[in-house]
Amino acid sequence: MRFFNTAGPVQCEKHYCLPPLSRFDLPEILNLINQEKYFVLHAPRQSGKTSCLLALREYLNRDGKFATFYMNVETGQTARSDVGRGMKAIISELAFQTDLTIEDASLRDQINHYIDVYGPDAAFKMVLSDICKKISLPVVVLIDEIDALVGDTLISVLRQLRSGYTERPASFPSSIILCGVRDVRDYRIHSDKDKAIITGGSAFNVKAESLRLGNFTEEETRTLLLEHTKETGQIFEEEALSSVWNLTQGQPWLVNALAYEICFKIEEGKNRSNPVRKSMVMEAKEHLIQRRETHLDQLVDKLQEERVRRVIEPILCGESGPETIPEDDIWYTEDLGIITTKGQLRISNPIYQEIIPRILTYSTQLTITKKPAWYIDSRGRLEMKKLLQEFQQFFREHSESWLERFSYRKAGPQLLLQAFLQRIINGGGQITREYGLGRGRTDLFILWHLPDDTFQRFVIECKIVYGSREATIQKGLDQVTRYADRFGAEEVYLLIYDRKKGKSWEKRIFTDTIEHEGRQVTVFGM
Repeated sequence: MRFFNTAGPVQCEKHYCLPPLSRFDLPEILNLINQEKYFVLHAPRQSGKTSCLLALREYLNRDGKFATFYMNVETGQTARSDVGRGMKAIISELAFQTDLTIEDASLRDQINHYIDVYGPDAAFKMVLSDICKKISLPVVVLIDEIDALVGDTLISVLRQLRSGYTERPASFPSSIILCGVRDVRDYRIHSDKDKAIITGGSAFNVKAESLRLGNFTEEETRTLLLEHTKETGQIFEEEALSSVWNLTQGQPWLVNALAYEICFKIEEGKNRSNPVRKSMVMEAKEHLIQRRETHLDQLVDKLQEERVRRVIEPILCGESGPETIPEDDIWYTEDLGIITTKGQLRISNPIYQEIIPRILTYSTQLTITKKPAWYIDSRGRLEMKKLLQEFQQFFREHSESWLERFSYRKAGPQLLLQAFLQRIINGGGQITREYGLGRGRTDLFILWHLPDDTFQRFVIECKIVYGSREATIQKGLDQVTRYADRFGAEEVYLLIYDRKKGKSWEKRIFTDTIEHEGRQVTVFGM
């Protein structure tokens, strides 16, 4: 039986899949190849790039007009700026793939010869040239994980490809596709040899196009999920299909991981007579986040990068304040798949929206010592007002020391609140987070599960005071009441953070209840 794939290239005979060649504009790619162009195909990790390249190799070789080689150069990553080591690893990979594709193992015995005779800064070029001279067809080379290479090794590969460009197609590959997470324009490569930062655009200025492999569309997401229904008869309820799309926005790994968790790991979902319901999707989402699967865990590393922080921090705050975000940083973070620039600048999907603040506050959650039982009454109801009063006092006493621990200090107040709430609410409810640049606030919706299978609904809005406190509160009241209407919340709270230097806690701390548009809004100042 086939299953949803979450590791490595897709194999349609083993995995539920969309035909890989349908994932990109095949006529456009074939046109570029026929025009003997060198170009870039990039997409975030685990988006299906390798599956598409392997399918393209098979398509081109079956068509018979080109001799097409696929090679993954990630093996050269550990060489970093040791170009000799890097080239030996890269040429070894090409030799392996040459043997697989045209059953010619002769290159394996000549690897050291090329490096010794031509030197590491020309060896790869000469290998490619000799392959092209031996084969009667134009050669196409698909180079995967190109941006895994580091430093002078990457610079050398790009420059050797550029150097051979004018000799195509007789003595050099007719077309080359560089595939990685980022567009080559965004490479900022530190050269130990040149003692300078070399940009990918200057090292590889023969690039004709940059194509991006997108996420699944909503229809493609549905088609993939229903492959399971066709094979097993297990039905996805309409709400479940919509929930998978809404949570993932079609990110391929997330779609497959959610579906695998539901259908192959959750006991209820493993029973094929049970329809897949929205509640199972939400349970699977929580499992993925709690386990911090490899794909999600990669976010941890990227969030520590200064370029990513400069983009994500204003989004978490809801506004950037007086600073502007460098355009290159936005492109870079979008290439990583963390944000989208469609509409407003925001986190690319709700699962990332939820896991990013949880990653950034993980140790804080573990070390906040509040116990949930104190905020739950005898009927199992969450006493949110009492909880926020406690947070207000906690913030007054401890915020300075706690906020110093965050790398995302400007978003510290919002993150500290979320860590505090997550610690209390874990196990008894869920927090939905909404934020995006230009929203001017961070919105939280808390759904608390009661013993009788009903729910309490709370909304909390956080705003930073930039102008007057009165104007901030008025704008916040308008925003939070609209947000409460959307979710049918019973209790509505507005948190106002005044971070102006020199202002005493006595002037910052206040609590007020204001009626606005027929709703009672409790306002906490801090």
